[in-house]
Order: sequence, then C-alpha cells, then structure tokens
Amino acid sequence: MIIYFLPLIAVALLCVPFIFTAKKLKTGKACKRAFIGNLCSFGGVMLIALILPIGNLVSAASEEGAAVALTTGDGLGYLAAALAVGLACIGSGIAVAAGAPAAIGAVSEDPKAFVKALIFVVLGEGIALYGLLIAILIISGVQQ
Repeated sequence: MIIYFLPLIAVALLCVPFIFTAKKLKTGKACKRAFIGNLCSFGGVMLIALILPIGNLVSAASEEGAAVALTTGDGLGYLAAALAVGLACIGSGIAVAAGAPAAIGAVSEDPKAFVKALIFVVLGEGIALYGLLIAILIISGVQQ
C-alpha cells in the first residue's frame, strides 16, 4: 500500500521548499537556503528513485490496446529527455538575456546593424532547438 503513496511523498518533498521560498520572498529575505534545500530534496528523491526502483507500476497503452509496462530505464530515458530540453532552454534564456539588450542598443545607434544583431539573438535561441532535437532522439530510443 505504501508503494502507491511514494509518488505523493516525493511530490510533497519537492514542494515544501517552494513554500519556504514564497514566505521568504514575501518578507523580502534572501531565499538562497530555500533554493539549496529544494535542490537537496530533489537530489534525495532522485537518489531514492534509483536505489528503490518501483518498476512496472506505470503502464502505457499500446497500439493494440494492451497495457505495456514501462521499466526504470524507460523512466530514466524520459527524465534525460526532460533535462535535455529544460537545461537547453535555460541556457538559451541566458544567451538571449545577454544578447538581446546588446542587439537593441546596437540597432538604436545604427539601424543598419539590425540583421547582424538579430543573428546573435537567433543563435542563442538555437540552443533550445538543439535540446529539443536531443530529447526527440532520446525518446525515440526509449520507445524501441
């Protein structure tokens, strides 16, 4: 019976630090410790998921309508795809956050530099597309 409550416990462990972060942001204090606590709880949940694999509890419908059991390896493949997209989008956001203001400044001084400035912004956004491509490749490998 506890096997069915483990995902609920994992979600609760991951959400508790967000509550503390919201309280600290409301009072105006720094939320560095809450963020570190969130990372530690996420790492703990992932470690528990690797040590105590609860495989074959999740199933997906196949083309014939029969249930197909997903293994722990499939779950880690989906986690890898999610990390590929998530981290690539974070990197893309950082690149665009640095490049877009510089491009706006360059265009305001010289309107002819619009295309050159736009290229740098588009290169930053391309990182997210690479992450999406890797995620598609990982998911297609998991489904085989």
